Amino acid sequence: MASRYHEVYRAWRENPEAFWAEAAAEIDWIKPWDKVFDPDHGAFGRWFAGAECNTCYNCLDRHVERDRPGQPAIIYDSPVTGKKLTYTYAQTLDRVNAMAGVLVDQGVSKGDRVIIYMPMIPEAVMAMLACARIGAIHSVVFGGFAAHELATRIDDATPKAIIAASCGIEPNRTIAYMPLIGGAIDQATHKPDCCLVFQREELAADLVEGRDVDLGAAMQAELEKGRQVPCVPVAATDPLYILYTSGTTGQPKGVVRDNGGHMVALKWSMSNLYGIDPGEVFWAASDVGWVVGHSYIVYAPLLHGCTTMVFEGKPVGTPDAGTYWRVISEHGVSALFTAPTAFRAIRKEDPEAKLLADYDLAGFRTLFLAGERADPETIKWAEENLSVPVIDHWWQTETGWCIAGNPVGLGQLPVKYGSPTVAMPGYDIRILDDAGHEVADGTLGNIVVKLPLPPGCLPTLWGNDKRFRDAYLAEFPGYYKTADAGYRDDDGYLFIMARTDDIINVAGHRLSTGAMEEVLAGHPDVAECAVVGIADELKGQLPCGFVVLKAGVERDPGEVERELVARVRQEIGPVAAFKIAVSVDRLPKTRSGKILRATMRQIADGEEFRMPATIDDPGVLDEIAEAIRARGITRGG
Repeated sequence: MASRYHEVYRAWRENPEAFWAEAAAEIDWIKPWDKVFDPDHGAFGRWFAGAECNTCYNCLDRHVERDRPGQPAIIYDSPVTGKKLTYTYAQTLDRVNAMAGVLVDQGVSKGDRVIIYMPMIPEAVMAMLACARIGAIHSVVFGGFAAHELATRIDDATPKAIIAASCGIEPNRTIAYMPLIGGAIDQATHKPDCCLVFQREELAADLVEGRDVDLGAAMQAELEKGRQVPCVPVAATDPLYILYTSGTTGQPKGVVRDNGGHMVALKWSMSNLYGIDPGEVFWAASDVGWVVGHSYIVYAPLLHGCTTMVFEGKPVGTPDAGTYWRVISEHGVSALFTAPTAFRAIRKEDPEAKLLADYDLAGFRTLFLAGERADPETIKWAEENLSVPVIDHWWQTETGWCIAGNPVGLGQLPVKYGSPTVAMPGYDIRILDDAGHEVADGTLGNIVVKLPLPPGCLPTLWGNDKRFRDAYLAEFPGYYKTADAGYRDDDGYLFIMARTDDIINVAGHRLSTGAMEEVLAGHPDVAECAVVGIADELKGQLPCGFVVLKAGVERDPGEVERELVARVRQEIGPVAAFKIAVSVDRLPKTRSGKILRATMRQIADGEEFRMPATIDDPGVLDEIAEAIRARGITRGG
């Protein structure tokens, strides 16, 4: 069908308040707003000022009261434990009521903070909803985070309680959580009143008397009593959650998400951006510890009346590179949202997609990619093998939902490889030079969003309005700084080339590492890659590429590397002065799949670095360091 995007975007531009008021009709409000947007409230204004609501009610109760009590709300699929479970909306509500009752009995009430430290199990989703039900503010910390990192979050959020599982299950190991939590509490100045611990049969925890509560047993007792906990009204502008993202100072930044605007934006996105209908199965293959998990595993699908997938596994190795196809086929998934990294891993292990033939994906409609820049070769590979639209889109932890995308629900726009397409309603995107002046189309610059930010975006950082202004609003007055660099073409399509700190200066020329990665990824033997700028005494910086070759490539890696260097110089230009392409077995990544380019650069430059708290496997850094030593890649070398 013809796209209605331009008509819808124009309607937002002409009357933003009317646009979001219409979208807000999809939410059940306890009290209507006094103002759709109050420009005098907060750092840049607040949405739905004066309204009262409850996010848990909108996710569960209203569906049970109306037409979906028996529809699956959560499907849990865990190839690492071999377990599969389904909870209907009614069953999920019963369990959330029970967990909310346990929290209330421990003295947790409206405005209190609760840290959730859990793996990908249904109880993690239920814990978030239980907090929302009673007006408590949750802060999910990725299960398995080091004790020190957890301690910094405990001291910043000052939680009354911690909800945890006894362990997390990785493909090759089991991680005991309670020793990490105990160590974090010992290090932290603030001491939570209690820990509610869900015991997993794979590894039970020893509970500390007087502090720890067996959450599973306590929930079962409440279920048997039929415990009902009323939804607590909260202001639309009250915090729903705090999500910590790493800060450059070592002190994590607590991104705040409010209740009202968050619901309105996410509900709008499900039908208009993702093209999903209530009742369909939506799978965001992420983790509840990340923003994608918050927005599109938990809140958006349930607000929309969908069935959401909770998957405890990996794209490869649990047991093979066909696990995504199995989940889609077995559970009738309509749309998958994952990171490009996941598809690069699948492509590396099964370059010809032979495992796809084992599964029926007839009901699968759309693949959405975000989290890392989606290189054209990965998109083309997915398109050719899945025969469905592959949609790249771009957003951030801070925004909570899409900044630029291809709104399938409004009618898909033509795909341009390398571009997440166009700005979503609510986002007035500009490209500025370092002095704050707009640049011409096609010119690389700083990507910013004209204030105010739309509903769903962060209004501030937890307990630190000054840091919020300094980090996001001060450099370009009147704009939100995304810290991403890119350009817009003549058709209004946005191209995200790199983080601004990944724009490197080679002999006075500003070059995008993302553009170079696109060239490397286009080589038929390359599965994935990363380009970092390393220090050079003569030219300032020189780009250096790290490549992972596809499984089964039998050519000499040195020959491939020489071809890659020649490709970059030919396609980017001789000014790129590409130093070398280094073949490695894998790249260092966070648990969410983002490549740790800054850490790789620090290793190459011989700098001291702090072990990234989110790293998936620290051992890979030793492998990268060894590859760098073997090639003589040193500062100015």
